[in-house]
Amino acid sequence: MTSEDLKRFFKRDKFAEYNGITLLEAADGHARSSMPVTPQHLNGLGIVHGAALFTLADFTFAAASNSRGNVAVAINANISYMKAVSSGLLFADAREVSINSKIGTYTIDITNESGELLAIFQGMVYRKKEKVEDIKSA
Repeated sequence: MTSEDLKRFFKRDKFAEYNGITLLEAADGHARSSMPVTPQHLNGLGIVHGAALFTLADFTFAAASNSRGNVAVAINANISYMKAVSSGLLFADAREVSINSKIGTYTIDITNESGELLAIFQGMVYRKKEKVEDIKSA
């Protein structure tokens, strides 16, 4: 799938849209997304909620893992938080660590506009035989 095909496909992700996430690029096992911090992303301490960071990383993970054309679904995911942030534009960069016909492993770095590492997300997918392009709109 081309980057433009993936962008069109992932526009269907209403949760990502609600959170202001934009898929900037995706192809061949990698992806990059952004999310502007808004008041809805802040927790009671006034910093970005861990779930918002997880959502940004998980969306980017999905784009990277589905970029090769086969449907890929998460079977494991974890995140480690390094630094708190309360404003600005956040980025998630996914890279494929390993892949075979059934399993793919990915690491996603979340950074701020200055390139400071905020969190590291690691995920594993099960790769199905079904093609992403065959998924029908709901």
